[in-house]
Amino acid sequence: MKTLLILGASGDLTGRLLLPGLARLVAKGGAGGLNLVGAGSDPWSPAEWQDRVHAAFADAAGGADSAGKKALTSLAKATTYHQLDVTADGPLASLLAELEGPVAVYFALPPHVSQKACEILAPRQVPAGTRLVMEKPFGSGEESARQLNRTLLNLVPEDHIHRVDHFLGKATVLNILGLRFANNFLEPVWNREHIAQVEIIFDEDLALEGRARYYDSAGALRDMIQSHLLQIMALMAIEPPATLGERDLRDAIAAVLRASSIRPPYKTSTRRARYAAGSIDGRKVPDYVKEEGVDPDRNTETLAEIRVDIDNWRWKDVPFILRSGKALGDKRKEAVVTFRPVPHLPKGFSGVDAPNKLRIGFGPDTLELDVDVNGPGDIFSLDRTTLNAELNASELLPYGEVLEGVLTGDPLLSVRGDTAEECWRIVEPVLRAWSRDSVPLEEYEAGTNAPDGLAGSVRSE
Repeated sequence: MKTLLILGASGDLTGRLLLPGLARLVAKGGAGGLNLVGAGSDPWSPAEWQDRVHAAFADAAGGADSAGKKALTSLAKATTYHQLDVTADGPLASLLAELEGPVAVYFALPPHVSQKACEILAPRQVPAGTRLVMEKPFGSGEESARQLNRTLLNLVPEDHIHRVDHFLGKATVLNILGLRFANNFLEPVWNREHIAQVEIIFDEDLALEGRARYYDSAGALRDMIQSHLLQIMALMAIEPPATLGERDLRDAIAAVLRASSIRPPYKTSTRRARYAAGSIDGRKVPDYVKEEGVDPDRNTETLAEIRVDIDNWRWKDVPFILRSGKALGDKRKEAVVTFRPVPHLPKGFSGVDAPNKLRIGFGPDTLELDVDVNGPGDIFSLDRTTLNAELNASELLPYGEVLEGVLTGDPLLSVRGDTAEECWRIVEPVLRAWSRDSVPLEEYEAGTNAPDGLAGSVRSE
């Protein structure tokens, strides 16, 4: 029997993402022999917790077979809830001592609360085999991330720490790696000799959506680029690992990030902007600074764009452009690889003569390759066509994949401690420059595709 202890069980993350992800995992036959325990500061009765679990399990139960329904019913019936203050000395340690091990402790709490809870625990109060699951952000900077890592390592070994990046599901990771390393026509040209630029874009049509308490102190660079997009960049840029085991793969990711930096002057290697009032799909969006809970004096950016340089043999002088923005007119979740043009096109051809592009879409995972072919009619005229493929998707929800790794003891999708520190090292000089207003805060109307001159405008030469 394993135990999943969710701290912050009465919070939004648990009800909206964790429990539905767990339900899909259980319904598909995963997480056998699991005991679910919730804990939170709210004085919930057993019936209130049961209601939350049943409501979150309903969708998965509706599509499950008889065995899946039985497993979900059994898990929901046996679950318990405990009211406790995780920042007080004693209650969390006492609860851990009561639970049947091994225990996976999921900190579905604000990061500063999670860190305080771990600082209060003593190593002797953490039973052998315990796994600690932490939500991003992992610290607020390189030094605080290092301090958090020291705190966690004082309690459990590194391979028992799961730093959650739900953005990178197992299917997405394997789709990128399979594309790169299983195709002999692609890997030999995956380098500075043949690739001119790589863009990794996560543009959302969602605005603040009531998340001011977190987002206004974070901003687009911390929220999306520092964590999610740098991880995707590393996967796109790694050297071929010997195996897909967590050590080989995460060593390769760490090596890329150690070689990565954002070069000054930051006025040319970074851009930042904030949305003003506008409309998206007929829905009015207020000016960001007028959203409830926003402090205008923070100058929080809702769109960030950076150029990252990877100083190694494969990627020297190839710009990696990372961008994430909110309240944009079109959603874009993709990596775009732009190849260098052919060195010579025989005279006689006309029409399209532009670099080929490879697009990897995320959620759903797709593949598009732009190629030039002889057009109809005039066979000397080139036309641009696109080859499309839909990549395999996981049957699990993103948090189901996270929980599967936690419960099976596989940290493959977890962010390793040194990697978390490196991501902060890369962006901290930019954050300091932005805090001094060394880079102007531009503005764009909500619902537009991108600020004028911003998309792709970070210096790439």
